[in-house]
Amino acid sequence: MLIRLLKLFLGLTAYGISMVMMLQSDLGLMPWDVLHQGIALQGDWQMGRVTIAVSVVVLLLWIPIRQKPGFGTVCNAIVIGLVFDTVNGLIGDHLFDANIATRVSLMIGGILLNAAATAAYLGAHLGPGPRDGLMTGLVRRTGRSVRLVRTLIEGSVLVSGFLLGGTLGIGTIAYMLLIGPLIQHLLPWFDARSSALCESQ
Repeated sequence: MLIRLLKLFLGLTAYGISMVMMLQSDLGLMPWDVLHQGIALQGDWQMGRVTIAVSVVVLLLWIPIRQKPGFGTVCNAIVIGLVFDTVNGLIGDHLFDANIATRVSLMIGGILLNAAATAAYLGAHLGPGPRDGLMTGLVRRTGRSVRLVRTLIEGSVLVSGFLLGGTLGIGTIAYMLLIGPLIQHLLPWFDARSSALCESQ
């Protein structure tokens, strides 16, 4: 159990840091973070706090689809936002210069770290994140494919966030194209069940 908790909290901490890296690159945010930033800009709120608030709203949407949260779900809703605000606050806005090589490195590093972080907290098997749970719950209740449901959800939040002023760019597109394959590749490193499955195939 201790190892699973370690995976969970390391994963959530790394996830928050990966969000900061994407933000600091100024080359585009993850789809949900486009929404978080867009909402934050409307009231000059801290983006991490908005992330937590949106997580709570998403968890309320679990009720009609009868999705049950786990310990990791609650931690996900709180820890990531707190880590983001803490790290970004320590760095400050525009710490990194406008050098394109630095910004691209931050973007790539943020995507890679986010994939590893997601694989780590999923590998802990202590409950999905609020947004992941919404997707899987809707898939179960509607009978639609994961691809369709995820595309509709992320497309909706992406457009909404962009209209609110969130940062959409090449980093957003790269994230959407790469995150699935990267998580699939990294998950066996953090999940013994996935490793055993891969070895048996």
